[in-house]
Amino acid sequence: MASLGTITRRAFLVGSVAVAGGVAFGVYKLRQPVPNPLRPEHGAALNAFLIIDQDGVTVVTGRAEMGQGAQTTLAAMVAEELDVDWDQVRLTHGPASAAYYNAALFEGALGGADYDMADWQRGFGAALGQVGKVLGTQITGGSTSIKDGFDKLRAAGASAREALKQVAAERLGTTPGALRTEGCAVIAADGTRLPYADLAEAAARIEAPQVDLRPASDWRLLGRELPRPDMPAKVTGRATYGIDVRLPGQKFASVRMNPRLGGAMLRHDPAPALAVPGVERVLDLGDGIAVIARNTWAAIRGAEAAVIDWGPAPYPADDAAIAARIASAFDGSPNSTLRDDGDAEGTAATLEADYHLPYLAHATMEPMNATALFTGDALDIWAPNQTPLVQRKTAAEIAGLDPDAVTIHTTILGGGFGRRLESDFTALATRVALQMPGTPVQVTWSREEDMTHDFYRPGVIARMRGATEGGRVTLLDAQIAGQGLMAEAGARMLGLPVAGPDRTLAEGLFDQPYAIPHYRARAYAADVGIPVGFWRSVGSSHNGFIHESFVDELAHEAGADPLAFRLAMVRDESAVAAGVLEAVREMSGWDRPKPAGIGRGVALCWSFGTPVAEVVEVVDEGGRIRIARGWIACDVGTAMDPGILRAQMEGGMIFGLSAAVHGRISFADGMVEQRNFPDYDALRMSGAPRIETRILQTNPHLGGAGEPGTPPAAPALANALFDLTGIRARTLPLEGQFDFVL
Repeated sequence: MASLGTITRRAFLVGSVAVAGGVAFGVYKLRQPVPNPLRPEHGAALNAFLIIDQDGVTVVTGRAEMGQGAQTTLAAMVAEELDVDWDQVRLTHGPASAAYYNAALFEGALGGADYDMADWQRGFGAALGQVGKVLGTQITGGSTSIKDGFDKLRAAGASAREALKQVAAERLGTTPGALRTEGCAVIAADGTRLPYADLAEAAARIEAPQVDLRPASDWRLLGRELPRPDMPAKVTGRATYGIDVRLPGQKFASVRMNPRLGGAMLRHDPAPALAVPGVERVLDLGDGIAVIARNTWAAIRGAEAAVIDWGPAPYPADDAAIAARIASAFDGSPNSTLRDDGDAEGTAATLEADYHLPYLAHATMEPMNATALFTGDALDIWAPNQTPLVQRKTAAEIAGLDPDAVTIHTTILGGGFGRRLESDFTALATRVALQMPGTPVQVTWSREEDMTHDFYRPGVIARMRGATEGGRVTLLDAQIAGQGLMAEAGARMLGLPVAGPDRTLAEGLFDQPYAIPHYRARAYAADVGIPVGFWRSVGSSHNGFIHESFVDELAHEAGADPLAFRLAMVRDESAVAAGVLEAVREMSGWDRPKPAGIGRGVALCWSFGTPVAEVVEVVDEGGRIRIARGWIACDVGTAMDPGILRAQMEGGMIFGLSAAVHGRISFADGMVEQRNFPDYDALRMSGAPRIETRILQTNPHLGGAGEPGTPPAAPALANALFDLTGIRARTLPLEGQFDFVL
């Protein structure tokens, strides 16, 4: 491991080579029927991220494409240094390999607030990230793909470019410095043009040259809105998602597991399932069944038809009992106190409020699925997933195989939001395949099975105390109780015990850029037993609502303008955060008088390295409320692709507004009550706001984009509703409390 400081490009390349188990620029041969990006059938793999052949270049990102556009920007990083035209670039995910470990995840896991993190802490986080090679953190999540790939992918392109120039120089009898590169070719001073494809195999055999990366002022591709190479196939229906996988002789399956999550299957009668046309077999999985059929619809209908007696749930049976279990966590010691400025305990409160937020489902458009083929000594898995090495480890353990005997084919994802960090869909497909050796079987969950067998965003309860004096907050004392994620989801994925303070429970409360003299945030881990997992923006998804709703309440108690009130506390703490507040102030016309029947609310949340401020405007339309406008200002540091950034921020806002208005997972008799989209809706086009987004670039560090747009959405909406109606929402969802135009 390099010293605690900046990890050099050479340290990265040498380290990834050691993990990948090959030479730096090896030329590989195909070993599997499905092409492996690191062992191309044609052309040469110059490093773990780049293949060159006669048709152009293929960038291997090692990151999942689930609509967020990360593969496009990562490929542009390689292309920027490699000097290829954008239309010559192809994208692929690549294999499960520790060469694609995500080091940036570890910087975000450090205990401090991102806005206040010193350079030495960031350096320590970067060094700590090298542990990802051992832990196998090939993970698409945490809004880290661009941050993690920024140096890696550019270095891959730059070193490959120089290797190609070295080979060309030898052939032309000149020096690399006398050559230039352009349009996928090396060009000599006399105009002689040597295509990369003719040089690649020789370049793949030499040591990787190390060169400085180009400054932003020389960029041709980065910083621009680029056409996304994945979009034509998606809009024409040619893209292959997990549920589109088709193999010779493939069978189709669906599963049915205990709706009381983690409970046993007591007995079952497969006869009604076998009577469904198209059903061929019913497999006993011990804790549930799998129905094998000639098509997915028959498999789903067969699974629904089976008669099954289920055992009880290992957690409280209904919402009231679950809430009581969460509240009881306050009786114990806090799991963490990640902020404790001043004397919160000794400062009297002038305002107290409790907030209650529900469990939430991921509700991806593509339900959970995986296709598996077991041949006795090897296993292939085709699955839309965010964690290829986790999938491989899970499948290998179930099948009793060495991990090297398991091949993971990561398809495009029809939505992730953190759900596909898990490996339960791969586990079930593996269990089914083991009973059908030699036959590929696609296991697709019904929408109802998907919705009722999630790893949910935890439900939480918050107890807030605050005080104002002279128009400013003097006390903010926050307590949050809920299920911690690291001890559960983190341990599930990494296979290691995860102890200590759970940052995910407190993020969004303790790490906000507010100068408050008495500021404390305590988190209490509740032992509930409901399966929980990472949900888009994680702890900030609930704590952003709690923090910014309570700050708004304090502003009204102080008789202050909510946006100016925030700015007064933020300016001295973070100029970057103040900048996004100033931006939405100007964008939304905040200081101009509002007509009657209009309410506006503001919220600020710094999450995943990016401060985001949002203003939401609501309009009274004859007694019903329309969410009419939304304004977003974010500061990601360097905007690699403004179009993708805008899409992510606006998608994040819609995701947050949907959860705020509709989102709720409730329990009765140990079972989830919501089963499909009519029970768990999202904003429709008719009810969505018109959104304007501004991207600032003053942040000295790269921030994330996939998640930070979500946390401010719910509080900005709730604060706008208060501005319009005078009703303060301290629970979610908002439907039932307000009548929305949907």
